[in-house]
Amino acid sequence: MGAVAERGRVLPAMVFAFIWTTLVYCPVACWAWNVNGWGFKWGVLDYAGGGPVEIGSGVAGLAYSWVLGRRAKRELINFRPHNVSLVVLGTFMLWFGWIGFNAGSAFGANLRAAVAGWNTGIAAAMSGIVWCLLDFRHNRKYTMVGFCSGTIAGLVAATPSSGMIPPWASVVMGIVSGVLCNYATKIKHWIRIDDALDLFGEHGVAGIIGLLFNGIFAADYIISLDEVNTAIPGGFMQRNFKQLYIQFGYVCACCAYVFVVTAAICKAMDMIPGLSLRGTDEAEIIGMDEHDIGEFVQDFVEVRRAFDAWNPPSQSAEEKEAMKGEIHAAGDRHGGYTDIGADEGLSLSRTGSRVRTAVPSDNEKEGANGTKVEVYAAGDRHGYPDLEAPQGRRSVSRTRQ
Repeated sequence: MGAVAERGRVLPAMVFAFIWTTLVYCPVACWAWNVNGWGFKWGVLDYAGGGPVEIGSGVAGLAYSWVLGRRAKRELINFRPHNVSLVVLGTFMLWFGWIGFNAGSAFGANLRAAVAGWNTGIAAAMSGIVWCLLDFRHNRKYTMVGFCSGTIAGLVAATPSSGMIPPWASVVMGIVSGVLCNYATKIKHWIRIDDALDLFGEHGVAGIIGLLFNGIFAADYIISLDEVNTAIPGGFMQRNFKQLYIQFGYVCACCAYVFVVTAAICKAMDMIPGLSLRGTDEAEIIGMDEHDIGEFVQDFVEVRRAFDAWNPPSQSAEEKEAMKGEIHAAGDRHGGYTDIGADEGLSLSRTGSRVRTAVPSDNEKEGANGTKVEVYAAGDRHGYPDLEAPQGRRSVSRTRQ
């Protein structure tokens, strides 16, 4: 579903999710996990979902993005995460849950579950470190976004392999997935498909890596720790040489089936009136969350976007004096004035190529007759709407209306 980011309509995406689950996910899951599936009979090793979950999401996201088309260039100017704290919080919530997901795939409180959880943490940590080091070569900084991206790649690679390979192999797998997935995020530029969340580079490629590592490093003494799967042979390192081509064939089958069927579903839905996948140009400009849902992740998004439409009061002498010299955006990480650090309680903000001053932080402004009036944003939860401001209070609308 990350493929719909910033340009896909919500309702068709929900319909697509139901159809895709029925026609794509369920058959692929049956291949390796059902006793009658061809993958199961062939001897495919897929512990917790490298095929249906990871290749399914990564390759399907690539197909969905291909049908949707690229985002407008104007939407990619100054493109960066809007809240790094939420990126970090979400990543570590995923990491915690992923350990439970992989360990729980052993279907019991046994030693195989313990090894699976251990391998998951090792692969994620190693991949995050390597990704961070690779990004360091560009800006000479260790970024949390880079570490989080690498962590996800390691978690994905551990999904099909954490209950199959020994811990030392997870160290190698974490390093390999961090390197390959980092470079795989550039593939979208070569093939000119706007994979907004790097679904293929992270989930697709890492899922492939995990499955191929099963073909090389799978160990029968790890698999048999659940005391149930005691007759499954290991991989290439245990002289079960055919396991490698079995895994490779399974990867090819998953990638081909998922991409073709997903693209066909998307193309078919896009031709049905009312189910077109992409939003209008207007919806893309104002944001799909506002256009389809009518809500914002954070309210300041609306305030910042409509700031140019706000007609601020005339500047006082104090405001003009505060604007002299070098001025940075409010809350700028590089210093200068911040929301609570500007002289005389003034918050300085930059929009576009112009620099303006916001209202005084104590919500007071001197009126034309010398009296003090309090200034509130329209619809402010702590203030008053436009048409209900009492005498002596002035409501400043976020739009010209």
